[in-house]
Amino acid sequence: MVPPLCGRRVPGRAAVQESAPRPGEGPTAAPPARRPQAARWPWSRRPRLRPRPLPSHAPSRRAAAAGPPAAELPAAGLSRAPALCLRRGRAGLTTYFHPGINLKKIHYDSIKLYEKLEEETGQVVGFHQPGSIRLATTPVRVDEFKYQMTRTGWHATEQYIIEPEKIQEMFPLLNMNKVLAGLYNPGDGHIDPYSLTMALAAGARKYGALLKYPAPVTSLKARSDGTWDVETPQGSMRANRIVNAAGFWAREVGKMIGLEHPLIPVQHQYVVTSTIPEVKALKRELPVLRDLEGSYYLRQERDGLLFGPYESQEKMKVQDSWVTNGVPPGFGKELFESDLDRIMEHIEAAMEMVPVLKKADIINVVNGPITYSPDILPMVGPHQGVRNYWVAIGFGYGIIHAGGVGKYLSDWILHGEPPFDLIELDPNRYGKWTTTQYTEAKARESYGFNNIVGYPKEERFAGRPTQRVSGLYQRLESKCSMGFHAGWEQPHWFYKLGQDTQYRPSFRRTNWFEPVGSEYKQVMQRVGVTDLSPFGKFNIKGQDSIRLLDHLFANVIPKVGFINISHMLTPKGRVYAELTVSHQSPGEFLLITGSGSELHDLRWIEEEAVKGGYDVEIKNITDELGVLGVAGPQARKVLQKLTSEDLSDDVFKFLQTKSLKVSNIPVTAIRISYTGELGWELYHRREDSVALYDAIMNAGQEEEIDNFGTYAMNALRLEKAFRAWGSEMNCDTNPLEAGLEYFVKLNKPADFIGKQALKQIKAKGLKRRLVCLTLATDDVDPEGNESIWYNGKVVGNTTSGSYSYSIQKSLAFAYVPVELSEVGQQVEVELLGKNYPAVVIQQPLVLTEPTRNRLQKKGGKDKT
Repeated sequence: MVPPLCGRRVPGRAAVQESAPRPGEGPTAAPPARRPQAARWPWSRRPRLRPRPLPSHAPSRRAAAAGPPAAELPAAGLSRAPALCLRRGRAGLTTYFHPGINLKKIHYDSIKLYEKLEEETGQVVGFHQPGSIRLATTPVRVDEFKYQMTRTGWHATEQYIIEPEKIQEMFPLLNMNKVLAGLYNPGDGHIDPYSLTMALAAGARKYGALLKYPAPVTSLKARSDGTWDVETPQGSMRANRIVNAAGFWAREVGKMIGLEHPLIPVQHQYVVTSTIPEVKALKRELPVLRDLEGSYYLRQERDGLLFGPYESQEKMKVQDSWVTNGVPPGFGKELFESDLDRIMEHIEAAMEMVPVLKKADIINVVNGPITYSPDILPMVGPHQGVRNYWVAIGFGYGIIHAGGVGKYLSDWILHGEPPFDLIELDPNRYGKWTTTQYTEAKARESYGFNNIVGYPKEERFAGRPTQRVSGLYQRLESKCSMGFHAGWEQPHWFYKLGQDTQYRPSFRRTNWFEPVGSEYKQVMQRVGVTDLSPFGKFNIKGQDSIRLLDHLFANVIPKVGFINISHMLTPKGRVYAELTVSHQSPGEFLLITGSGSELHDLRWIEEEAVKGGYDVEIKNITDELGVLGVAGPQARKVLQKLTSEDLSDDVFKFLQTKSLKVSNIPVTAIRISYTGELGWELYHRREDSVALYDAIMNAGQEEEIDNFGTYAMNALRLEKAFRAWGSEMNCDTNPLEAGLEYFVKLNKPADFIGKQALKQIKAKGLKRRLVCLTLATDDVDPEGNESIWYNGKVVGNTTSGSYSYSIQKSLAFAYVPVELSEVGQQVEVELLGKNYPAVVIQQPLVLTEPTRNRLQKKGGKDKT
């Protein structure tokens, strides 16, 4: 049986999509010390507040290394910690909730740090934990809550859906007319930013960190040995690595070394009221409230309320002058002028939901800057192309990320690998295609979309397309629904005349269900073409190229003219990346990875090459080459019409690569297909894409050739039990539990990264395994990360899923305990609040074309 192929093709959780989960958190903005004259709701005379100074104790504005990373490192035992400069935080909301899977761990670690910080440092931190409630006032919000609950069971954080009666009991000031349900997180709350800052500083000093502020960085200079010279007005210092955690000065720090970090400062306003008698009369603190339709958060502030809205992208304000001219020198003790007109619709929504606001006095309207990345998520980790330069920037929700990110970064720095997978925060998800115009458009969209419904397969359309479109974009854009992958537009599904062409996301099967089924049949029965240009593509050559790759990959190096699937492992034996390695000519290789991991993988390869002193040349040729995939039982017949090269099975074998001409266009042809059917990937000059595509489509008219997209590809690869990097394997998994033993050669002579750790893992035995499940559902299919139940307990999680058009049931990969991994084992999969029976099946559900072909030659039976 041919083993599972690579997971570079289909974007899963970790393949960076154009949209990203929204934390739904308030910013870290705190009220200034000086109070303006009180105003009365409902704003018949709205105050126009002038900029005013923050307290004089606010620390300085810029640092090469800042915040929790420095506080964490000395505690972990480093003899010399980085410099530390902590600047004043702002509203301090904390929550365990996050729709992202591993970002929940960051939130968890932050809150657990803050809970023990006062005891450890002796500094009062003002941490309140009354819990928080997200309100559902529409049926689709209830579905969203159920969707999030399916991803909660296998995490340490508590989360519950609560009924309106319980909501009113916990928040008696609410107007319950529209409330259908609530998503409740015990332990959520808010913390005083200034006190937290001082406690972190005290903790850092306790463990040996040196704090110097004000100490603005004036120059960063990289040295040939990978260290850095850091210049400040207080003098210069030598650093082994730089951690840019400089807040809204991060762009300026990046520019010192020629980097344009995609960050945009936006204005965020919130309002603080004076004492409200109904609030003062309460016997316990109100939970933090998030009205998702009203798009605001609200919490108790002493005996009053603090209220912060998120305006629409049309009304919100970007601080354009900072983008153009940089942050004003000395900024850090000012605020922007308030503009209540921008937030009036949110104010009215809040007054309807919490009627006591109608008679409340205002004591503060605060308008301060927040730094947004295009997808609202921060950028955390080492940066590709610059040695020993790390970032922790773009925190739209700083307080809740601060402690967890500090721990995450310090663990990575100390141990040489991330403690768990967080590719969604990888700074290398952005590239040269990320222009200022794109960043601003996306920041506006992300801010305005803070509280929109978070659907699976979500797409966001601002700033698209970028300059990074394939040669086929204009030819295909009117025929399909495009998805966004690392700057590229790539077809998700195609529509025919008379079909609904609108983007209609849903928690259930929607308008693309039938078209995707047609594309599935197209590939299984005839021949289909798909645009695979977003693949990351690297050329590696030089006298040490084979030695380098043998050190990097757990698989053997393929012979010249052949390819294989290979994995780069971490020192602890986890799957850092998966690539196709194609040996083009002696010592020259074409490496192929997924769009979402292009610079993520390149950084690792470059770092190992420098560290080991390998004599190699590494070139990123991703933007130079287009890629077309041709797959299906008629693929050979169509392509043979266009080339003189013999494409027969005996001459052009599976996993072989050749340079040839198709319709007189030079291509590098690789016989492989992530569909599991007969197929080729054709690598060619980007400017030749249209001519190549047209030639193939014209040649295939007799075979009824047609297009297919990534949704159909995902259904096809799941039936063939092909693992996807970022879903079935990542830095949270080892290749043995993922069922990748075929690709791991523990007996090869080279001591590849992770080899010794993997031997130990094998010797100890596995605790869980990846299995394939079938389940009978109604109108919903698994997406991945849903909870697996057995005997009333959560025992694992799905990693990806789809509908199987061959057996007309849902199909999913899942990690379960070894004792529950046998074929025939019955479990349950939670989908939208309901547990569906599921059964472990023999992999794969459908045999691959090479396996079927081999069995046919041997006279065996075909399995479909």
